[in-house]
Amino acid sequence: MTSDPVSPPAPVSMRAATRAWFLISLQTFGGPAGQIAVMQRTLVEEKRWIGQRRFLHAMNYSMLLPGPEAQQLATYVGWLMHGTRGGLVAGGLFVLPGVVALLVLSAVYVAWGDTTAVTAVFAGLAPAVVAIVVQAVTRVGKRALTSRVLLGIAVAAFAALALFGVPFPVVVAGAGVLGWVLHRRRPTSLAEAPDDGPAPLIPDDALHTERPSARRTLRVLVVGLLAWGVPIAAVALLTGTDSVFTQQGLFFSGAAVVTFGGAYAVLAYVAQQAVGVYGWLAPGEMVRGLALAETTPGPLIMVVQFVAFLGAHRDPGGLDPWVAAVLASLLVTWVTFVPSFLFVLLGAPYMERLRGNRSLSAALTGITAAVVGVIANLGLYFAVHTLVTDVVTVDRWGLALQLPDLGTPRWVALAIACVAAVLLFRLRWSVLRTLGVCAVLGLAAGLAGLPV
Repeated sequence: MTSDPVSPPAPVSMRAATRAWFLISLQTFGGPAGQIAVMQRTLVEEKRWIGQRRFLHAMNYSMLLPGPEAQQLATYVGWLMHGTRGGLVAGGLFVLPGVVALLVLSAVYVAWGDTTAVTAVFAGLAPAVVAIVVQAVTRVGKRALTSRVLLGIAVAAFAALALFGVPFPVVVAGAGVLGWVLHRRRPTSLAEAPDDGPAPLIPDDALHTERPSARRTLRVLVVGLLAWGVPIAAVALLTGTDSVFTQQGLFFSGAAVVTFGGAYAVLAYVAQQAVGVYGWLAPGEMVRGLALAETTPGPLIMVVQFVAFLGAHRDPGGLDPWVAAVLASLLVTWVTFVPSFLFVLLGAPYMERLRGNRSLSAALTGITAAVVGVIANLGLYFAVHTLVTDVVTVDRWGLALQLPDLGTPRWVALAIACVAAVLLFRLRWSVLRTLGVCAVLGLAAGLAGLPV
């Protein structure tokens, strides 16, 4: 988005980082919990490119932003390693496999309406993601929950989300305020996450940094807004303000800035508008698109690409339906993710400057603890909707709880989840290798006629 005045003397070349980000992008299944787990494992533990505390600091900022937090975390870490180009490469590669996969699946769905074999493969991946999320909770929790107070914040965050349906922004804001209050009144009750384990290859003082300034902020803001708005203005001029392209560009641009709390928090609104107001697709198709997005790499919000593809294919204007569908899906993907890059590149220098502020660090420490509860809640949601067929909703006595119907188990999914757990925890296989085995198991079950 802009040139960088400072380049870090990092021992990791841009070429090596690009290759690593691409390999990470192939493993980004399972929503933000699984994606953060992959980055934690690859960047902090295996390659040791960044320290644990710095990783958590970047994650905290990403959780505060609207948009897909895992993709923004990748952008932030890429920026820390190689400046703006590093952030653009990391964030761009993070979504690229998902864009390609969902574009292909959308075309298959429209052309044939039968994705049995592909669905079987993805049905094998979904249970594996449950095990990956459990691994994420244990790994991040061990490092972030360094006191009983922080453990209590994590448990409270999980309960607020899972039991009472408290909005995600309220949980995160409450955790930050609580961390700040505890620092003021009982400083010893909080302890920052330790940088345990081997020292990172890139020391903190060698990571990229930029001096915050009004000039830089204005430059990034102008470039980002132009990149965001020009494509929408172009389709409005070329196809008219009432075309499906203009409607989708404007609608999903608005949705991109209100996605606090991750994709789950905004998908209900997207479904309501896309199905009930615009008529881009049917309710059952929205569910199918969500299922495909959950089991393809990349952020779950990528389901908007499926919505755009179907809507434009059915209302192409004067274009060929297939051309219209591809153009609409790419436009919607663009306007959904450009704001994420803009928010990170705008705010990162300020967050780095404030990294030594004790009050801010205390607030972020509280948020870090809450994030563990958030990841656990996402894992519970994914497990409930993966391992059983039916879900029981409890909405009495102030509860907003979804429980699995134990009378409707998905035996194949349960078996694959157990295999994935053994491979990850017992045999310590890599995430990518585990996903490959589970995909083959899902395909085999589907071809054998077993319910997946």
